[in-house]
Parts: sequence; structure tokens; C-alpha cells
Amino acid sequence: MKLHLFTLISFLTLSMGCGAQEGKLKNDTIFKEMQTKEISTEQNTDTATVGGGCFWCTEAQLQQLQGVIKVVSGYAGGQTKNPTYKEICTGLTGHAEVIQITFNPSIISYDELLAAFWQAHDPTQLNKQGNDVGTQYRSIILYHNDEQKRIAESYKKKLNDEHAYDRDVVTEIVPLTEFYTGEAYHQNYYNQNTSQGYCMFVIQPKLEKFKKVFKDKLKDK
Repeated sequence: MKLHLFTLISFLTLSMGCGAQEGKLKNDTIFKEMQTKEISTEQNTDTATVGGGCFWCTEAQLQQLQGVIKVVSGYAGGQTKNPTYKEICTGLTGHAEVIQITFNPSIISYDELLAAFWQAHDPTQLNKQGNDVGTQYRSIILYHNDEQKRIAESYKKKLNDEHAYDRDVVTEIVPLTEFYTGEAYHQNYYNQNTSQGYCMFVIQPKLEKFKKVFKDKLKDK
């Protein structure tokens, strides 16, 4: 089947990060010019691991997309083995808050997941997202194979070459060595805590704007 890549026409209205938006998209041409591609109809799964600040936010957004089977919040990219959330918060483990996504590539491609990932946060902020500051909140893609590395690096280069944002995308692109699942209370956090203040005033507005951009790609469209 043929699947059109996302047309990201509403970038300028999407709040990025867990705090105030800082990096502003100047040129969304790159996203509009993404070519139609053939995607196999074979029923299989693939895995992607990314981090864009608070994992409660990115989890809530990306789990909305058709083809996304499961999203698990956790930690990766550092040196501490079996880290706890308390250790992560010190910024000394080297790990970032990330989500690991199981997806069906016959419905959503890795390219499309990256488009949604870069849409879901501000990739021009170094070691922070809004008011969340520290290396644990850095923008990061942890690739699982050489093809994911190629796609991620090519996509990031094009964003910067075409000056899509008013500042360079600083997303770190590194191999995944180990993913550590976060504590149970972090999983599906927004859906389990919709009345909690952070969910109501930070995650919900971001999620609603994300849904408007990807309205044709949502599970509940």
C-alpha cells in the first residue's frame, strides 16, 4: 500500500517541550516535500527509541498515532546500570528520559515517527525542554540499526541545511546500547493521571495541538 508522509502544516502553532516554546520553525518545506513512498503491507513490527524532554509528554503524544502498538517510558543513553528515576533526576547517570516505541511499519514508517518526534518537542534546545533543565531532558534518537542511523542523520541534516528552525537542531543521534524500563507509575502516565496538575496544564495543551496537526493519522480519528 502507499502511505503519504505527514504534511506538517501547523508547526508554528504547536507548543514544544514541557515549558515555554523557544525554538521556532521558520520553514516547513522539508516536511511538505517528503516523497510518497511504498510501504510493505506485511504485518510485522519494528522498534524506535527517542527522547524529547519529559517522557510523560512524548509518550502521550506518540501513542496516539495509527501504527503505534506500544509505548514504554524508560531511560537510555548513559552509563549507570539499572537506574532509578531518583538517580536520573540528578543528571549524573548520563541517561535521558526516553520512550521506546513498538510500531507496525506497514502503517507508519520510521521516517514518519521521526517527523512526529521532532514535532512533539523543541529539538533546538540543548539539554533542556522549556523549564526542564538537565542532560536527562536532552533531545536524542537512539538508533537500532544502520538504516535508522542513516535516516535520522539525513533527516537532521536536511532540517539544518534548509534552516527549518531559527536555530540548529541539536538532537543527539547515537546507537542504543541498553534500554531500561521506567518505574510502573511512569507508564501511560497521562492517561492514568488526567486530573493531575501537570497533565492538565502542560501535557493536555500539547496533546491537543499535536492531535490537530496529525488529525488524519490518529487512532481515534
